[in-house]
Amino acid sequence: MSNVNVYKQRPDAAQAESPLFHASLHELVGKGSRNAGVNLREKKLLGHLTLRGDASDPTFASGVHSALGMELPVALTLTSSGDTSLQWMSPDEWLLIVPSGEEFAVEQKLREALAGQHISIVNVSGGQTLLELSGSKVREVLMKSTSYDVHPSNFPVGKAVATHFAKAQLVIRHTGEHTWELVIRRSFSDYFWLWLQDASAEFGLNISQ
Repeated sequence: MSNVNVYKQRPDAAQAESPLFHASLHELVGKGSRNAGVNLREKKLLGHLTLRGDASDPTFASGVHSALGMELPVALTLTSSGDTSLQWMSPDEWLLIVPSGEEFAVEQKLREALAGQHISIVNVSGGQTLLELSGSKVREVLMKSTSYDVHPSNFPVGKAVATHFAKAQLVIRHTGEHTWELVIRRSFSDYFWLWLQDASAEFGLNISQ
């Protein structure tokens, strides 16, 4: 592998803004229904890295494990350790999400562990964000929004898929019995925010931090 120039895309002195900064979600915290069936939280400014490599190569899998302490997830699943998650996206692509500010160090660590291999690591943190939906009525909201079968028998905890949602595309991740995550692109963030408000209206929507 040739040398790669890797630099810190989010300097400490720079003030980053999430894709939903304009929505001022922090001002809506606690103003929703106390018995809301849907709770929404933007897990903003996390580090998002796209990793590509040969899953069939034992040295690639062992290098990822050495750098992250996590096994490569199999098709349509994700693995997590604390606030770090690794999700299968395709046979040779994974989405790695790490705590805010750690993406540069994690990328360097991965490159060191995978040195000499044919890989690709791209920092896509600025292009997407993650919305967490929790509550007793989240699955009903998802059923309104996507044709993908979100019944527990087909979409258990630990599963993650890229699919159509409200006539656009995103990633749905089932992270807990009543907790789901949506990985959305920056350019669609406002559209999805407006859609979720409407789709959740009959159940009550609460914004949390």
